Amino acid sequence: MNEVKQLWLKLRRLLRSRGNNLDDADDLIQEAFLRLQVYCREHEVEKAEAFLVRTALNLSTDFHRHEDRSTAIHETLRTLGLAETFPAADEVCSSRERLLHMKAGIDRLSPRRREVFILNRIEGYTFPQVAERLGITLSAVEKHAAKATLQMTDWMDQLDGTTEGSPE
Repeated sequence: MNEVKQLWLKLRRLLRSRGNNLDDADDLIQEAFLRLQVYCREHEVEKAEAFLVRTALNLSTDFHRHEDRSTAIHETLRTLGLAETFPAADEVCSSRERLLHMKAGIDRLSPRRREVFILNRIEGYTFPQVAERLGITLSAVEKHAAKATLQMTDWMDQLDGTTEGSPE
């Protein structure tokens, strides 16, 4: 058992001299011993210490290559200056204000115009579907939709300060 401990310490010193911290060195040594054991199942190994040294050094090299690549990728991502994926606070506030203003405008429409507007513009029904659903003519749906759209356009323009008007 003393031989294994001596070999472990030798491998640890070797790996530490190659820039591995203590935990990484121990992980690499453990992996090297595991690979030796698996290799020995099908092959004869004359010099186990040489096998372990070479395996540990190869594992260390692979580990550092992977670490260098990861660091390079993280550095690249950090320096890309990617755009934020969420809107700024002032944009959120402005959007909420527009949405509340739109809701107030819809509430000010007559009940029939409101129904036609919501079914067509918000729910996505076609004019014939709205007519069938509400039991009115296609011509009436078109008239209500046109007037509701004009009223809502004027109402929303009022928020933007471009016109003076409000839904009837």
